[in-house]
Amino acid sequence: MRVAELVGEVLAELGVRHAFGVVGSGNFHVTNALRAAGVPFTACRHEGGAATMADAYVRTRDQPAVVTVHQGCGLTNALTGIGEAAKSRTPLLVLAADTAGSAVLSNFRIDQDAAARSVGAVAERVHSAASAFADTVRAFRTAVEQRRTVVLNLPLDVQELQAPPDRPRPSVDWLTPYVEPDPARIAELAELLANAERPVFVAGRGAREAAEPLRMLAAHCGALLSTSAVANGLFEKDEWSIGISGGFASPLAAELIANADLVVGWGCALNMWTMRHGKLIGPAAKVAQVDIEPAALGAHRPIDLGLLGDVAATALATHRDLRDWAQQATGYRRAGIGERIKAEARWRDVPYIELTEPDRIDPRTLSVLLDDLLPAERVLAVDSGNFMGYPSAYLRVPDKHGFCFTQGFQSIGLGLATAIGAALAVPDRLPIAALGDGGFHMSIAELETAVRLGLPLVVVVYNDAAYGAEVHHFLDADEDSLSTVRFPDTDIAAIARGFGCTAATVRNPDDLGALRDWLAGDRSAPLVLDAKIASDGGAWWLAEAFHGH
Repeated sequence: MRVAELVGEVLAELGVRHAFGVVGSGNFHVTNALRAAGVPFTACRHEGGAATMADAYVRTRDQPAVVTVHQGCGLTNALTGIGEAAKSRTPLLVLAADTAGSAVLSNFRIDQDAAARSVGAVAERVHSAASAFADTVRAFRTAVEQRRTVVLNLPLDVQELQAPPDRPRPSVDWLTPYVEPDPARIAELAELLANAERPVFVAGRGAREAAEPLRMLAAHCGALLSTSAVANGLFEKDEWSIGISGGFASPLAAELIANADLVVGWGCALNMWTMRHGKLIGPAAKVAQVDIEPAALGAHRPIDLGLLGDVAATALATHRDLRDWAQQATGYRRAGIGERIKAEARWRDVPYIELTEPDRIDPRTLSVLLDDLLPAERVLAVDSGNFMGYPSAYLRVPDKHGFCFTQGFQSIGLGLATAIGAALAVPDRLPIAALGDGGFHMSIAELETAVRLGLPLVVVVYNDAAYGAEVHHFLDADEDSLSTVRFPDTDIAAIARGFGCTAATVRNPDDLGALRDWLAGDRSAPLVLDAKIASDGGAWWLAEAFHGH
């Protein structure tokens, strides 16, 4: 057995559930070793798409996945997707072929360790045949136990070496991140909650496994429930949930959070997006933050209490402590507030004046109609851009597995690959990709991947024939300057048909009949809707985004 084959076999034994990649000569053997060991492999059209699919798969399914790439250019093509995963602390392993140490003049030679570290990933390496087993296990455990994106470099000369004939079976009892909370800090948090009259919980990605403990604690102290964008869906069916906090918050959600006297972030960074640069924290409000990462506490804003601990364990311990000396409180859960949440918490319930442009549909009207037509059991992936708040805020998701938001790098062009990765992670749900026209064109190669896989994918392109964020941000720019971010309108439906998709152009509500017909059919090919949207003059979340830069 060669080292390349050993690496693939060991990773399969460690529990890798899926592999994504673009196969070249450098990663041919390790990829096929994964396949031979029973790991499903998705061949992608671009390494950036492969990295993003794997990232989305791990986020949605909470199980290990790997990316495999060729040396040099294969890795550099994947760097945006790797950077997104690294910034989001996705436990992901990238298997990157590397040039042999002696190949100093190779066209493929770059400093791959430095490239990985430059985007926040951990650089690891298989150093020799003797160390290959230990190197592979170490890289995998670093990824899953420290929630890091790890690039494991596989030099070509080392890959070809004969592996030792005898090796142990790897232990699969890796440790998921867990920090026991300090009882003294628990008592402090319980006291803050007992004294709060209008508490609000904001749960982030670090709270995805703690929905029920947080609900119990919130019910005892009368807290309203909210999430960051990436944790959308966590409290979907709770009557005291006010939805996403931050730029996508509805007017009512923003009002209630800003009027809170205590905001508790649970596995949530409380960054400028989630707190609207601090505008959602009232001048007299106290702020507490719970996280398993010491560096996360107070990183983005001053806090009154930082508590290092696993979110679920902290919520349960605080609930026990609170019950011992404080009876259940009404807090923010008053009758009038409950009635307003029921009537106003969702964006679709907020009245608006219809945008009227010839042959273009209001993006809010489009989003409401999509929400009504699409099945409830869905997984929604949203690309970046001026349009992004419409699907994020208007389309419901059933639970924590229903929303995949790869926005740590704020790169456009990741949404389509995100949807494919999420679709493979939860195949029993209808996958939806919400894209801008810029992101669609940037990622178009992976449309072939969706067709080849036979995914029942709905791709909705919010098409304003521009990089809309820049058009609306630079309002004082002259027309010639804006020509750099405006483009001729393209027939996206025709392009999609060329890839083998079903497709339609949407200019008014009646055109969504194509979606009804597709849903009623066999869904054997993806459906692409080229929605020609009216200009909103710049979305509210766009103003927040550019304010931060």
